[in-house]
Amino acid sequence: MKEKAGINETDVTNALRKVMDPELGKDLVTLNMIRDIRIDGGAVAFKLVLTTHACPLKKELENSAREAAASIPGVTAVTVETTAEVPKSRSLPRKEPIPGVKNTIAVASGKGGVGKSTVAVNLALALAKKGSKVGLLDTDIYGPSIPIMMGIHRDLEATEDKKLVPLENYGVKLISVGFMLDEETPLIWRGPLVMQLVQQFLKGVEWGELDYLVIDLPPGTGDAQLTLVQTIPLTGAVIVTTPQDVALIDARRAIKMFNEVHVPIIGIVENMSAFVCPHCGTVTEIFSGGGGEKTSRRYGVPFLGTIPIVPEIRECGDSGRPIVEASPDGAEAQAFFTLAGKVAGTISVLDMAEDKTPSAGAEG
Repeated sequence: MKEKAGINETDVTNALRKVMDPELGKDLVTLNMIRDIRIDGGAVAFKLVLTTHACPLKKELENSAREAAASIPGVTAVTVETTAEVPKSRSLPRKEPIPGVKNTIAVASGKGGVGKSTVAVNLALALAKKGSKVGLLDTDIYGPSIPIMMGIHRDLEATEDKKLVPLENYGVKLISVGFMLDEETPLIWRGPLVMQLVQQFLKGVEWGELDYLVIDLPPGTGDAQLTLVQTIPLTGAVIVTTPQDVALIDARRAIKMFNEVHVPIIGIVENMSAFVCPHCGTVTEIFSGGGGEKTSRRYGVPFLGTIPIVPEIRECGDSGRPIVEASPDGAEAQAFFTLAGKVAGTISVLDMAEDKTPSAGAEG
């Protein structure tokens, strides 16, 4: 590199203005992602502040920023310190956000039995393992499975101002009606009581500071879902389905419901996508295949990927140590880490956008 005397902050800033975030469509300087520029002779150092700890483009942005700074005449060394600050979701004026919670993610399904809670639990754990502050709210009133899957079941306590204190395991804060019942007690409540409990969980919990609150919804499009979208501003919804037609039909109903109440669809996850034989490697599509991707194209919403059907995911959930915690380097856990990166990336785009109103998911 050619020597140039007197490299200054403006030189570095101008070089980094050429680096674009492909998801947000703006350069790193405009997005305030470049901080604390330091120059010592030919050595340049700066902070790259991403919009999520789970950024799937982390390496790409680091390398592009490093190359841009290294291209300045006279620069002999470049140090990039990468960190993250999750932006706060732009809330709708008519709804009061949960204090301290930056983003709320609803995990929904049109019908039961598609593994929605498994996806919610492992998504929350994957976000937490990437460095984010995460809470998990179980609003599946009639079938609360979070306590079993997260391996914790204790009585909830309250603060002096009568707010519930979340339990915590694996670095994730947890609230579930399951903490208020024993495992064999059914909850036989009508709609108004269900709505009151959901509101209590949304407004009466001392969550502290969270980057993401993952909300595991009951299946379908009933009272709990409507109470949720009417009470707080949701950053977006993740729709979980399986490939067979009966599940996809119900997933489409869920997509339409969230569109009608103006909640952005973060995307569709196809769970139990295929079974890979652990002995011979043969892939068997037990429930058909490709339905989730077809539905995403039909309704114009992102396809977030597939999760395989393997015994290990079920076994880990049943044992109270989810696959992302039990075997983080395995292929099954990596599918959830990829999902978390896509969800976090989409939320960053929504949070940085001037207008978060979703486009209608038109049928094609």
